[in-house]
Amino acid sequence: MRIYMDNCCFNRPFDDQTLLRIRIETEAKLYVQELLRQKAIELAWSYVLDFENDANPFKERREAVESWRTLSVVDVDERPEVVQLADRYTLFGLHPRDSLHIACAVVADCDAFLTTDRKLLAKHHQIAEIRLIDPPAFLREMT
Repeated sequence: MRIYMDNCCFNRPFDDQTLLRIRIETEAKLYVQELLRQKAIELAWSYVLDFENDANPFKERREAVESWRTLSVVDVDERPEVVQLADRYTLFGLHPRDSLHIACAVVADCDAFLTTDRKLLAKHHQIAEIRLIDPPAFLREMT
């Protein structure tokens, strides 16, 4: 199984953990990362992750996210196929950057797109090529 995690998912452990939902998402995301370390699942990466992560003003967070790139089995560069898919997804009301993330995941032949972005997850029914899912739901499906 191959997954793609967007930046909000990668950065969930740095969010305020006082809300139970955020703590649960954090723990689930950390468990997913352990599955990646064990090679039980595969990680896809993209130029969009690099672009967003490079813009993070917090060095510690940037470096923590960037370190996961070394475990990725595929790294999607910008190409016409990605841009065409992303353009189609923006027609569903998705933010252009979210559309690019999803397009990269589809091009990377991922089974799931993990995110903690509620607005993005609400659009899951409009994207037929890949499952948009949060980390806790992803783990529930795996077990």
